[in-house]
Amino acid sequence: MHKTINSTEFRKMILVGAKQLEINRAKVDALNVFPVPDGDTGTNMSLTMQSCVKELTACQSSAFPEVCDSISKGALKGARGNSGVILSQILKGICSVVRKEEKEVDTKTFAKALEAGTKVAYGAVSVPKEGTILTVIRMMSEYATKNASKKKTIEEFLEDVIKEGDRALALTPELLPVLKKAGVVDSGGVGLMVIIKGFLAALTGEEIAESSYSDVDESSESDFGDNSAVLSMDIGDIQYAYCTEFFIINLKKSTTLSMIDRLREKLMGLGDSVICIGDLELVKVHVHTNQPGKALTYALELGELERPKIENMLEQNRQLKAKLEAEKKEMGMLAICTGAGLSEIFKDLSVDRIIEGGQTMNPSASDIASAAQKINAEHVFVFPNNKNITLAAEQAKNLVENKTLHVIPTKNVPQGFAAALEFDPEATAEENKTNMIHALDNVKVGQVTYAVRNTSLNGFSIKEGDIIGLDDKKILAKSHSLEETVMKLIGRMKEDFHQVITLYYGEDVKEEEAEALCEQIAEKYPDCDVDFHNGGQSVYYYILSLE
Repeated sequence: MHKTINSTEFRKMILVGAKQLEINRAKVDALNVFPVPDGDTGTNMSLTMQSCVKELTACQSSAFPEVCDSISKGALKGARGNSGVILSQILKGICSVVRKEEKEVDTKTFAKALEAGTKVAYGAVSVPKEGTILTVIRMMSEYATKNASKKKTIEEFLEDVIKEGDRALALTPELLPVLKKAGVVDSGGVGLMVIIKGFLAALTGEEIAESSYSDVDESSESDFGDNSAVLSMDIGDIQYAYCTEFFIINLKKSTTLSMIDRLREKLMGLGDSVICIGDLELVKVHVHTNQPGKALTYALELGELERPKIENMLEQNRQLKAKLEAEKKEMGMLAICTGAGLSEIFKDLSVDRIIEGGQTMNPSASDIASAAQKINAEHVFVFPNNKNITLAAEQAKNLVENKTLHVIPTKNVPQGFAAALEFDPEATAEENKTNMIHALDNVKVGQVTYAVRNTSLNGFSIKEGDIIGLDDKKILAKSHSLEETVMKLIGRMKEDFHQVITLYYGEDVKEEEAEALCEQIAEKYPDCDVDFHNGGQSVYYYILSLE
């Protein structure tokens, strides 16, 4: 564990952060939304970091000032796209603080560095917009400044800063409407978090790999959504069609810093997403405009142009829509459940998306419609898996566009599994719907939980804390023992034709306990195949399925 980091370790943090981003580049690219901010965010940010790596590799010194200057110079030279340029300014701000240290950097200094990175990044953008990478770095730096003195090691400090960054990332759709409409978080923010997680990996020695973000997703999905909602968005939403960026080099002797400021003002009159940063040696320009020629002409008044790049964002979106249209399938599936294990089983059954919800947390019609909208299919089968959610699922039909929702009236998760197993991509939507509904009759389901109050019901005198077993209609068993209640419940539910008994154990049950109970059930019912799976559900110790 590190109480401080030296220049060699800081160099390694940059190198591993760059590698981490390159590994996750395609994942970040996939989060670009309509209207495209500046092309492929993951690629642009990765190229920015690779330029840092190139300069850093060429740096022979191990002193903080030289190392930091190499990082800043490389980031600015390689900055691509809006997010890449902002990233370069974040790194510039961080390095402006770190370079002042002679030997080592502690948590307080690194917090100041993040604060400086935030300040420089916000200052580089003509009109800072929340719900972007700026929000993520700001919230991380604010948390870091307040909590740096509470952490004894850099690793603990970064772990908590990363948690705050993930929280900020989850908030971006609420701050930027286009993200919420497309059902994703900010791609630039994701790229930044990948880099910061790389920083931590460099210190812990953890092997870097594809990042996982399921801990902050608004649903139980393992990613941050996709851009399939682009199909229902109007291409006319793009006000400025051309993403224009270039460097100004060999500036004229008559050029002054105030002239660079005036260039920035002129660019703001041509479009938005304006970034104009640098000094009398090198200026980096980025602007979204409908008049790229004018932007270039204004820049030529200051010096020579290098690496001009003009991208047609309208055409980029046409291509994206065409690609998504080509990938659109006829049918998809959406399930609602609570419990990581149950979600994984649905995924194994080729269910496209899962919404977290159940007995104690019913998703709204809007939640269901939003999730269904993200499935790139004409027909979507919805498994409510709870009778209290079925009505909301039916109402969601009126909230989706360009697709048809088919609600399969599953009352519980095992029925959802049975329905998903019936899916046949070669059959029609109506045939699948019919087969799924018929499959529900072949599953008998029981659930085991605890009583929350004293009552008399279904012929039982129940006290708070009793373990109770019920089917979808009434209480069938009770006792003070979990295992005894399960055995009583199966005894009440099982019929001669049942051949398979499956237990899905919840978050309060250990695997060895579920295994022992299965052996007990198999011994009593030798004519049945008995199996168990980790459901991870709350509230219910066990969900039982008899088929």
